[in-house]
Amino acid sequence: MHIRSSNNIVKYAPSQLAIILYCMGGFSLPPTMATSPRPIEIPLQIDTLGSITGTSQWDWWQARTAYIPGEEPLSITTMSETGKDATHDFHDIYQSTSRDGGKTWSAAQVIPTLRRQKQEDGYEVAPGDLWPGWHTATQTVLATGKTFNFREGKREDYLRERVSYAVMQRGRAWGPLQFLQLPERDLAGSQMIAANAGCTQRHDLPNGDILLPIRYVRKPEVRNYTSTVVRCSFDGKRLNYQQHGTELNIAKGRGLYEPSLTEFGGQYFLTLRADHSAFVTRSKDGLHFDPIREWKFDDGNLLGSYNTQQHWVKVGGGLFLVYTRRGADNDHIMRHRAPLFIGQVNPETLQVMRDTERVLIKENSATLGNSGICRISDTESWVTCGEGLLRLGKRKGKHNNVLFVKITTK
Repeated sequence: MHIRSSNNIVKYAPSQLAIILYCMGGFSLPPTMATSPRPIEIPLQIDTLGSITGTSQWDWWQARTAYIPGEEPLSITTMSETGKDATHDFHDIYQSTSRDGGKTWSAAQVIPTLRRQKQEDGYEVAPGDLWPGWHTATQTVLATGKTFNFREGKREDYLRERVSYAVMQRGRAWGPLQFLQLPERDLAGSQMIAANAGCTQRHDLPNGDILLPIRYVRKPEVRNYTSTVVRCSFDGKRLNYQQHGTELNIAKGRGLYEPSLTEFGGQYFLTLRADHSAFVTRSKDGLHFDPIREWKFDDGNLLGSYNTQQHWVKVGGGLFLVYTRRGADNDHIMRHRAPLFIGQVNPETLQVMRDTERVLIKENSATLGNSGICRISDTESWVTCGEGLLRLGKRKGKHNNVLFVKITTK
């Protein structure tokens, strides 16, 4: 196995660094069969996007990549310009592009329509937690996320959060920030307050409809989130609500939030963040989900991921989870948000196969919890991650980098 870090190639034994994938004669094993996936090896290629480096004033956070296919493929990484003095001091959205498969990237440029702007009521509103992705049916890039709302400069008001999105037509500039209109009340009759799609991984259906995970609060005085999946129509310009499904909640802490969705083997899988742990569930239609369960390894022990997001990777016929967790000699990292791991998921038991866990991005005195997944093909996916909170620890005062991992299989 080879790992490429910057411009250096290092050889390792497959037993040390292989990522385990499942493949059974070219088709996926039905999740209902009581057989563990059979592993095969694939190589990892790890690169630093050196041209996307933070400045003395700003860090790049929430960096995620979209891939536009075609005769001249284009990759677009969007990033939030983030102040170094406060965790949520988000400002303008920037982008960097690559036309050579991520080998080189353009200098980061601000997206004029996605700047932080002052409103008539005195609030400053910034798009944030965006996730761009190619929408095949309309041949557009759709970025979904949320808004950050600040009063008196840096005081954040989360009750004003909304599901935000922006559209980029092929070969054109990004359009304006738009907002998804949701019902005033959920299926239980409660209010849907501060709804947003921040850092959520969506799934596009063959007819162009979108399954978009969101979260919201039911009572303005209690910041406890309920998560659900919304089915939307999308015509390449506007995103319109059609319906939503199971409303998932726990009473503890901030509830369930930053949900991410994928489809695998004819079923849908949803992973959810909680303050104290992480949860998973599945569905037959992407809307109506089974009762949640805590993420565990296949040996029965808790995964140890908490208070940060997890996302899905599908490559080489296997289903994988990207996450951070406790118990990796990382007590010095805030919320144990480094290193960044990947592990194969058994779709029947909804457990991570412990023997398949590998490090995607090693710990380097920076948090790595806010990653994004870009699916290139059945044999290639990218994980993009901006280093965070460099104002703390050994790298205090250093510039952050946007990192990405290419996961490929033949």
